[in-house]
Amino acid sequence: MTFAARPIDPLPKVWDPDTRIGDMLKGKRGLVVGVANEHSIAFGCAAKLRAFGAELALTYLNEKAHKYVQPLAEQIQASLLMPLDVEKPGETAAVFDRIKAEWGHLDFLIHSIAYAPREDLHGRVIDCSEAGFAQAMRVSCYSFIEMARLAEPLMRPGGAMLTMSYYGADKVVSNYNVMGPVKAALEATTRYLAAELGEAGVRVYAVSPGPLKTRAASGIAAFDELVADAVARSPAGRLVDIAEVGRTVAFLVGGGASGMTGDTIYVDAGLHNMA
Repeated sequence: MTFAARPIDPLPKVWDPDTRIGDMLKGKRGLVVGVANEHSIAFGCAAKLRAFGAELALTYLNEKAHKYVQPLAEQIQASLLMPLDVEKPGETAAVFDRIKAEWGHLDFLIHSIAYAPREDLHGRVIDCSEAGFAQAMRVSCYSFIEMARLAEPLMRPGGAMLTMSYYGADKVVSNYNVMGPVKAALEATTRYLAAELGEAGVRVYAVSPGPLKTRAASGIAAFDELVADAVARSPAGRLVDIAEVGRTVAFLVGGGASGMTGDTIYVDAGLHNMA
């Protein structure tokens, strides 16, 4: 038996996957924490989530950051824009109190913040100060636990919580130093939160992008060498961009990922598979 070949509609010369997805997140409301400027991973996520129909709340670190984040919030028509420094007592709770008052519920949470003091980040792990390690864990890991606890009563079945990790959590990466153990703790936290929130129908993920030229990444010593190595070793021979991370986040937030939870999802052009 033979079958006649059917013509396939050609793709546009410049194809954007988003044009075929539409409003898959229409009606969903979510909080994105960590937008610093237009190059930040958090903004790449926020922009794609909004493009797919989600209604968003954003946070900014302090008044210095506000002037950079406010235009971005306006650009993507964010409904709420709030200050959030996780090291300031009460600010995290205030964010979720406002979401409860104005929205009543939350469909997803995107946690994209990390910090380590420069002297600890640039030194050996064995030389890391106790205070520096504690601060890195507080900002980069414990804040996700705190936000998850505050978000839990606002989330309905089908909700999702995501945080941002990096390959240095699983393998030793030169100059990543103290952030390696911190991100490893974050990925373990993701698995435990997924186990604890699964009965409520809430999924939890860590997303692990490849190296991206963000302001936060610029604090890593010899970052340009890290980028060059990623391009040379990744199967795709390139870096990913924040839009690609955003599309992955949108998939995880949406119903298409309903059978997944507790996973670390790599978005690094295949770099993590290479020896």
